[in-house]
Amino acid sequence: MQPDPAPTVLVVEDDEHISQVLRFMLERQGYRVVHMADGRAAAQHVAQAAPPALVLLDVMLPYVDGFEIVGLIRAAPAWREVPVLMLTAKNTERDTVRALDAGANDFVTKPFQPQELLARVRRYLRPGA
Repeated sequence: MQPDPAPTVLVVEDDEHISQVLRFMLERQGYRVVHMADGRAAAQHVAQAAPPALVLLDVMLPYVDGFEIVGLIRAAPAWREVPVLMLTAKNTERDTVRALDAGANDFVTKPFQPQELLARVRRYLRPGA
C-alpha cells in the first residue's frame, strides 16, 4: 500500500521573502508547496489545475487581488470546498469582514506568528476537517 501523498498547499504571495518563509515552514511540516507570485498566475492556476488541499492567499497582489481570487475559487466546482486562509498586512475589521464574506475560511494578519499559522493550516488539513 502506498503512503498518502503529502497534501498540497497553494501559496499565492507576491513578497519573495514571505513566500520563501511560508515554503520553508510548510515543507518542514511535510506539505508540498505550489507557489504563485501574482493574482493573474493564481487565477490561471485555479482555472486549469487540480485543487490543492489548502490555499494560503495574500490579499494585496499584482493584477488580480486576493478577494477576486477567493471568488474564482468559490465559483470553480472542483475548488469550491478548498479551505482558503487569507494573509494580509492590513489589519482592519473591514478587510477581515470582506475576506470572510468573499468566502475565505480564515484570516491571518502579517507579520504572522509561524506556530499560530501552522496550527491554523493543520486545523484545515485534518482528515474530516
